[in-house]
Amino acid sequence: MFAEASLSIWGWGGLGVVLFLISFGPFAIFYLAFYILCFIGGDFVVLLLFGKTNSEKHLERCEHSYLPSKQTAILKVSEEMKSESKPIKIDRRLTGSNIIDEPLQQVIQFALRDYIQYWYYTLSDDETFLLEIRQTVQNALVQFSTRSKEVDWQPYFTTRLVDDFATHLRVFRKAQERLNEREDPKQRDDPEELLDSFFEAEVEMERNICRDMVCMSRKDEEGYLRDLCEVLLYLLLPSGDFHNKNMRYFLREVLARGVLLPLINQLSDPDYINQFIIWMIRDSSCNYEAFMNILKLTDKPPELEAVKDRVLEELQHLRSLDTGADDINIIKNQINSLLFVKKVCETRIQRLQSGKEVDALKLAANFGKLVVIALEHILVHNIALQFFMDYMQHMGGQAVLFFWLTVEGYRVTAQQQLEVLQSSQRDGRKQSSLTTKGLLRAAAVGVYDQYLSEKASPRVEVDEASVTRLAQKLSKEDPTPEIFDEIQRKVYDMMLKDERYYPSFRQHPLYVRMLAELDMLKEPSFRGSDDGDLESFNGSPTGSINLSLDDLSSGSVDESAQLHAFISDTGVCNDHGKTYALYTVTVIRKNSDGSEDIWKTYRRYSDFHDFHMRITEQFESLGPILKLPGKKTFNNMDREFLEKRKRDLNSYLQLLLNPELVKACPMLIPYVYDFLENKAYSKGKGDFARKVPLIQKSDIDPEHCRVSAQLDDNVDDNIPLRVMLLLMDEVFDLKERNQWLRRNIKNLLQQLIKATYGDTINRKIVDHVDYMTSPEQVSDYVKRFRDSYWPNGILAETPPRRDKSLRMRTRVAAKTTLLGIMPDELKHIIGADTTRKGILRVFDMFQHQSLNRRLVYVFLEGFLETLFPQYKFSDLFVKLHSRSPRVLKYSLKLRSLHKR
Repeated sequence: MFAEASLSIWGWGGLGVVLFLISFGPFAIFYLAFYILCFIGGDFVVLLLFGKTNSEKHLERCEHSYLPSKQTAILKVSEEMKSESKPIKIDRRLTGSNIIDEPLQQVIQFALRDYIQYWYYTLSDDETFLLEIRQTVQNALVQFSTRSKEVDWQPYFTTRLVDDFATHLRVFRKAQERLNEREDPKQRDDPEELLDSFFEAEVEMERNICRDMVCMSRKDEEGYLRDLCEVLLYLLLPSGDFHNKNMRYFLREVLARGVLLPLINQLSDPDYINQFIIWMIRDSSCNYEAFMNILKLTDKPPELEAVKDRVLEELQHLRSLDTGADDINIIKNQINSLLFVKKVCETRIQRLQSGKEVDALKLAANFGKLVVIALEHILVHNIALQFFMDYMQHMGGQAVLFFWLTVEGYRVTAQQQLEVLQSSQRDGRKQSSLTTKGLLRAAAVGVYDQYLSEKASPRVEVDEASVTRLAQKLSKEDPTPEIFDEIQRKVYDMMLKDERYYPSFRQHPLYVRMLAELDMLKEPSFRGSDDGDLESFNGSPTGSINLSLDDLSSGSVDESAQLHAFISDTGVCNDHGKTYALYTVTVIRKNSDGSEDIWKTYRRYSDFHDFHMRITEQFESLGPILKLPGKKTFNNMDREFLEKRKRDLNSYLQLLLNPELVKACPMLIPYVYDFLENKAYSKGKGDFARKVPLIQKSDIDPEHCRVSAQLDDNVDDNIPLRVMLLLMDEVFDLKERNQWLRRNIKNLLQQLIKATYGDTINRKIVDHVDYMTSPEQVSDYVKRFRDSYWPNGILAETPPRRDKSLRMRTRVAAKTTLLGIMPDELKHIIGADTTRKGILRVFDMFQHQSLNRRLVYVFLEGFLETLFPQYKFSDLFVKLHSRSPRVLKYSLKLRSLHKR
């Protein structure tokens, strides 16, 4: 019976399951389980909510039943405290100057409103905390203002600041040199490798400091700023405020992460620096020659791509213009200019991407037709002499060259001494002729002993007869300035004709480098004199080649197309505070009927410059022929200089209007007529010659120490001048040059400083620092800061990051601007190629944000050491920066070397 019942249950149960699955499908069992779970869960939630409500009611009844009630006195006192109004007493004096305090108070108010009040009022209505914050900030500003007034800022601005920058540049240059020594080209171009090399060089220089962690790790940077801000708060805050941990930590975070970190981020941004460079030199017109040099020298394809894209946009715009007949020629010229730049960009990009970039110097040495410079001009030209001197030392002939130069120096000195002696005798002043002649004899004998005597080493080899005659003159006659002339001529002939010297120098790579420094590498060879030397090279610092009209092909043109023009007068004008020279150009046009038209027009040098760039761009063959006088940065209103420029411009006009040149280039005539017409010269808006289509409006090696370590404290000299000379050494890497060039650089700096500041540079610097820190200027700084961050009293929005193309065009514009403002005097004394490399090295240094952060921190640390000299900030920075693993690694390396 039991078995039958069990079988019956299983049968009916199985039948039920089968019918269930047939009726509702195979997934119905899952739905059933889900419904059951939902039912159980709902019951649990209802019970939980019901229990929670009853529990709260029970606890409330228990609280009222067992806790004693508040005393009425406590309630009364509490109400009185809430209703009591506290008087707000804040001293609004901060710096002692009302014109500074007023905008500074507004900055504090705006900062509290936008950074604290907006979230604080969501927590509390009590303004006590806000008042304490404001009072604490004001106390810190008062302490800062008081301390800054006690500091002598002159040494900081004249020495420390320049030294910090020059030392940073030295480390960067050493890092670049190390990368260039590597065989793998990928490592040489890797920014990470550059950073590693830079900070390794910094450790070698600083020994116990390396800022790599602060500059490359956001976490370490924030920790460094917190430590630094806490020290500053200790120095600036009252003791009570500083020991209030909540207040101290709050101010520390606001100062470190809300003020310093965003400021450092902005100052270290390469794009911001590039924009700042353009803004600082905004009054300088864009130099077409510098721009083309940048395009041909850059090794960054993104820069070229950005310029090309901008050129294409300009081309599309110009081609879409609906212009009349009068404007068609202008538009065509602009289109031709843009097409030329486009071609330059595409060619350069193709070379960089194909890896077929070649050294221009090697290419010129192997295949180019080099300009020939006479030996007599090399010997009197500073830059050319530098390379010839290096070559002669390489060939072992330095004694020959040094003898010639020493004799030149002796002749000048002897002439001066004898003139002084004669002048004093005419004026009746007493001056012993025996003393003067004795000094000259000693100098002449010194030259003879050093270069010509048998004990001289090395000895200049000339015929013994001449040496014997010279020795007899020195022993029997009074020395004259011409006493060495005979032997000097023979030494000159030796250098000129001996195959070891000048003839071989012209085939040496140093000769090619010399031409590059003279900016003559691209010049073609012209007709020379009989000995093959360039006839017209005059050894001038410009390195230009003056062509004779005989070099042009013969021929004549129709009289109706003939113009004559010359500068008849020069004047100085002042327009709204800007002083410039104005040249009166007299133009004579011969007509076909024999009559003449005469008129005068007025042109500035910038008009000549614009016209020259326009025609040499349009007619490339004119570039090697027409040479416009160079720019001059200082003393360019001097009457003597203006007369010289007038003569040079007249020579330029005569060559320009030569009939042979006009016949060879007839399309030049409309440009000349336009320039010489009696009207205001139109530079042409949008013309590429003026508007480049980019963007609109340290027994330590001296190399392993700071730059200022090379200053000799025992020398009583002009310290700012010496620091500037050291900075020039770093920018243009001149330390490897000989002392001849360094002396000329120092003379150049003295001239530039004298032209700018006169003979009282230290007084001028002090006056300038006083002016920049005067209450009026400080007030202006605060107002600009306020208006920049809170225009019209409203917090400015964070500007969006500029797109890559715009940033690349900004880079090209900044490089062009820097290269374009370099004075010609600097290129003349240092060399054009060295100047370009130095400027581009400084620019490349600013394109690495981590390195910019390092420079900002170095400036900040120097500022704090100057502001608080008694608190040993230098020791603090050593402790903060010695945490770097590179410092530990370098210390272990030094210990292992000492053990050896």
